[in-house]
Amino acid sequence: MVKHWFKSGSPWIWMTGGAVSISLISVLGLLAMIAWKGLSFFWPSEVVQFELEGSISKQTVIGEVYDRELVPKTRLAATGIDVSGFEKEEIERLLIKTGNREYVDLDFRWILETDIKNKTTPATLAVFERSKNGNFYGYVESVIKDGKPVEGDKIEALHELVERAVDLNDEALDLQNGDIGHINYELERLRLKEKGYLLDNALTDERVAELAQERAELRAQYGVLEKDLFALRKQAKRDHVTVKDMRGEVVTIPMYQVLDVWFPNDMGFFAKLGHYFVQLGKFVSDDPREANTEGGVFPAIFGTVFMVMLMAVIVTPFGVVAAIYLHEYAAKNAVTKMIRIAVINLAGVPSIVYGVFGLGFFVYMLGGSLDQLFYPEAAPTPVFGTPGVMWSALTLAILTLPVVIVSTEEGLSRIPSTVRDGSLALGATKVETLWRIIIPMASPAIMTGLILAVARAAGEVAPLMLVGVVKMAPTLPLDGNFPYFHLDRKFMHLGFHIYDVGFQSPNVEAARPLVYATAFLLVSVIITLNITAIGIRNHLREKFRSLEH
Repeated sequence: MVKHWFKSGSPWIWMTGGAVSISLISVLGLLAMIAWKGLSFFWPSEVVQFELEGSISKQTVIGEVYDRELVPKTRLAATGIDVSGFEKEEIERLLIKTGNREYVDLDFRWILETDIKNKTTPATLAVFERSKNGNFYGYVESVIKDGKPVEGDKIEALHELVERAVDLNDEALDLQNGDIGHINYELERLRLKEKGYLLDNALTDERVAELAQERAELRAQYGVLEKDLFALRKQAKRDHVTVKDMRGEVVTIPMYQVLDVWFPNDMGFFAKLGHYFVQLGKFVSDDPREANTEGGVFPAIFGTVFMVMLMAVIVTPFGVVAAIYLHEYAAKNAVTKMIRIAVINLAGVPSIVYGVFGLGFFVYMLGGSLDQLFYPEAAPTPVFGTPGVMWSALTLAILTLPVVIVSTEEGLSRIPSTVRDGSLALGATKVETLWRIIIPMASPAIMTGLILAVARAAGEVAPLMLVGVVKMAPTLPLDGNFPYFHLDRKFMHLGFHIYDVGFQSPNVEAARPLVYATAFLLVSVIITLNITAIGIRNHLREKFRSLEH
């Protein structure tokens, strides 16, 4: 009976199903762990006031409980801490985020439970999110509006002034990056244009006058906008708030530095839920701050999606054309066989090797040649002779090219030869057969190759470190200045952002939750791109299914 059961193949079916189930549970568990550790960071935690007295001098500590761990008594005793009066063999210690970075040595500190004399969660404790120096914790003493203390409801006035300051700062930033940035871009264009005329010995008096007039008009516009910018900044600096911190000192915080303020100990569940989604939205839409340990990751999201889409536009036609030639036109001989072996082997080359190739060939050789031919006036500053988003997309296109070629060839090989013969017999040419019959039928396989290419390219980091990605990009590759797409610019990438925050951050404890949050965001971006491609593939499969019959 057992022998017959083994011969039937049922054990292998159960073994395969079990392996798939375990793999699926492992992947889902990993994603759930990353999501929990990353997304829980944005939930407004209680702010606790600790009164400490024991192995340390009497003091007050205010902050959020970031982590907990149990420490053996023997380990603490070895460091000179007196724990003889404590019965437990292990003593809990808490990692507290105290914030107030400019007034304390470290904005994270460990405290032992044996040193805690009292702990409370006062409803009046406020958390200030600031544009620099991180969070500030304390009690609101007074709100200064236009040089005068606000009377009445200080908290309502505080929220109104914070909203006003944020709006003014956003308006100033839009003005600086928009109109003023455009004028700076045009002034630089005129400078390069004048230098180009000089190199070509074509700088006539008329051209000098034209350039001077354009430059004067731009500078006049710049002067007006600069006054508006200074006026906005002056308005934003009008108000202040005074806060009593854990040292007992009253600190004045300029309102233009405050991005948000909340009282977590006084918030109900729905208030916390609303605040959670606001903070999550800021993380997705804002620019990073404080060496990437604060703020959002929007430039990294944009850079990742833009680079992947540019790579897909490059790799798809080249991969499809190469596959069509190898399958439909190339003779079945030793040379073709060697080419296929080489394509397959290319898929196993370490990605960092592609980065070295991209740096040497694309950046230095090709980019340097483009600069000499088309941008001599920009010398010695390189335009395309330096890492940028275009070279990153081309490098990853070569990296993922074997995937697209192999997948497309598999799709072409599944099309019956009778379809080709029937089309040719009805009078269609070879090109018409390929364009109207073969490629549409193979389009689902082409999309499969593109899905695999996107999944790999979006997660690559090593080659991008050599050919275009940076820690902090001042501008996006896309803006309102002609030609709108600036493929020579460097960009930010979610994968590199994870590496930078996790391993290069000056504040490891503050960066740790952001590593998980960014990793979950990267997985979400890849899944979104893949689901979009899968939807297109399924649509094409249904659309051209009639050609199979």
